Amino acid sequence: MSRYTGPVCRLCRAEGAKLFLKGDRCYTEKCGFTKRNSKPGQHGTRRGKLSEYGLRLREKQKLRRFYGMNETQFSTIYKKATTMSGQTGHNFLQLLERRLDNVVYRLGFGVSRAQARQLVCHGHFTVNGRKLDIPSAQLKVGDVVAVAQGSRGIELLKGNAEASASRSIPAWLDFNAETMSGTIVAVPAREQIDAPVNEQLVVEFYAR
Repeated sequence: MSRYTGPVCRLCRAEGAKLFLKGDRCYTEKCGFTKRNSKPGQHGTRRGKLSEYGLRLREKQKLRRFYGMNETQFSTIYKKATTMSGQTGHNFLQLLERRLDNVVYRLGFGVSRAQARQLVCHGHFTVNGRKLDIPSAQLKVGDVVAVAQGSRGIELLKGNAEASASRSIPAWLDFNAETMSGTIVAVPAREQIDAPVNEQLVVEFYAR
């Protein structure tokens, strides 16, 4: 499975938006997008007008990179969203938000989605008391995500958990600092999802 291993700040610059791919660094003056927000490459300063197709493609790429997924995973979740009742765009975002790696990130156990995904893959989390190391696992309302008992002494996780107590946790999640766990209490509403995209353009891209 292909995986991007280059500089992630380049992705933010390519999309013309801060995607918060480097965690806390993105909130400082060292952020690559803040320091240099032109398009990457030799011709980065040229700004031509996007076609209708190009506009929709860029929104799709921006959302895919925001969640750190490859195209196969991304399009598979979109297809699932089309089979659900309600607005496809909203369903799509809700499915993306309820991935295990994203929930771990939203709870503050990882400073970025990339770090959260790695922690999940290494078996540091349980869901409803059972260890789960599949970042793409879909969670539902009532599921409890917790740091595995044997991983609670890891300094990185302890530090992230302590810091998350002072961070803004989404209202659809309930965080417990003492037990190093979080519970999904509701399906996230659109206004609770900070994805910097127009999801309707993504739907139109796939529906073309």
